[in-house]
Amino acid sequence: MTDKLGLDSFVPYRLSVVSNLVSDVIAQSYDRLFNISIAQWRVIAVVGEAGRLTPQAIGARTRMDKMTVSRAVKPLIERRLLAREDNADDGRSHLLSLTDTGARLYADVVPAARAFEAQMLADFAPAEVAALMCALDRLEAAAARLEMPHDS
Repeated sequence: MTDKLGLDSFVPYRLSVVSNLVSDVIAQSYDRLFNISIAQWRVIAVVGEAGRLTPQAIGARTRMDKMTVSRAVKPLIERRLLAREDNADDGRSHLLSLTDTGARLYADVVPAARAFEAQMLADFAPAEVAALMCALDRLEAAAARLEMPHDS
């Protein structure tokens, strides 16, 4: 018989569980307050920060697959929260940007997101938050080094 993995101390598993829990809690809030899914929020957030992005760039930034990005973008365009325009640099792609309505939604969601983060980290000392951010940066860099190249 082989040794058990020990999921409670296996970092990739714990990261996945914590990520899913945090996403589920915040998704419920975003759905109730703003009628958007977590994938839609991620699109709005990265476009809100960047100004204009291709769907491919959104996928790369959020680590969402092409279909998830597409399913998130479509209702945002229909609700006139996102605008789509031709990409002069790549005729096969387009650029997405927030409309005025989308920018107002982004401005409304940011304080809610910050409040959620503050509640979640309320029991952490500032040094613990800094150490957590450093650890996350290092884990992300380590995972990126191990990532298999994608077929394009």
